[in-house]
Amino acid sequence: MRFNAVVILLAAVALPVRGQVQTGDVAKRGLTPADFPRAKLLAPGIYSYEALRGGDPGGQMTTVSLIVITSDGVLVADGQGNVTQTKEMVDWIAKTTTQPIKYVVVGSDHGDHTGGNAAFPATATFISHPTSKKVLEAANSARIPSETVADRRSITVGGTEVQILFLGRAHTGGDLSVYVPKEKVLFMSESYLHRIFPAMRSAYPSEWVEAVKKAEAMDATWYIPGHGFVDDAKTLKAELPVYRHAMERVIAESKRLHDAGVTCGRPTCDAAAQGNWGDLAEWTLYKGQLEIAIRRIYDEIDHKLPAAN
Repeated sequence: MRFNAVVILLAAVALPVRGQVQTGDVAKRGLTPADFPRAKLLAPGIYSYEALRGGDPGGQMTTVSLIVITSDGVLVADGQGNVTQTKEMVDWIAKTTTQPIKYVVVGSDHGDHTGGNAAFPATATFISHPTSKKVLEAANSARIPSETVADRRSITVGGTEVQILFLGRAHTGGDLSVYVPKEKVLFMSESYLHRIFPAMRSAYPSEWVEAVKKAEAMDATWYIPGHGFVDDAKTLKAELPVYRHAMERVIAESKRLHDAGVTCGRPTCDAAAQGNWGDLAEWTLYKGQLEIAIRRIYDEIDHKLPAAN
């Protein structure tokens, strides 16, 4: 298996690449499929892992997992979208450490993060939010979580403390983040989409904004997204409020259009055509996700979203 490793030992010395385009699109970044999958060492024993998600209109983007290797087992946050890609990640872990995968945290229950979960060892303990467990049960997922976290839980693996956090309903409603406090690494799964247009098919738009605000207030050096490139720590931290502002802009403009009586139906969404989306039109997945986001925000305004479990 071909694999590309990017090693950064300390966030403090991870400097932005001069002239680097901020985008979630592989081609616009000047990369090719041959550059993936790739891993980045964020801190001793802690890696991000990026593989390409195929089939996205408007360009390919990455799906990101977090890997925490300790002296007594491995914790993985989010798998990949299919068995082949998840097995590649499992094989990479086996080549990197002799420690077994003990925990798999489901940050997002969407298929591009859980579709390959059958490739994880059957002995691994799967952990999700209660909402995500129901989603995976309904989908007859290959791995149903045996443990759930509704608010927060701290576990220690090989002397490493790992916090599993529910910061609020965001992209899926059962969004979990994983925080390693000693190394100040926060994996946000799909609560943070780095330069990816806010995808809201099953989102809770206003609550999502508040969840990101909670993350911004945390003592983290690394903010790792669920999609988009894992750049240096300084860039990712600066890009998180950029992403929040993007969501706030989409919400505010959709509310303006809703209040003006501009409709967003199927197959015609007048709001998408009449809205002022500015530079967000250049973000990855804009064309495919704009109308979906508007409809979801309209539903929130009209109190049509599901209540909290």
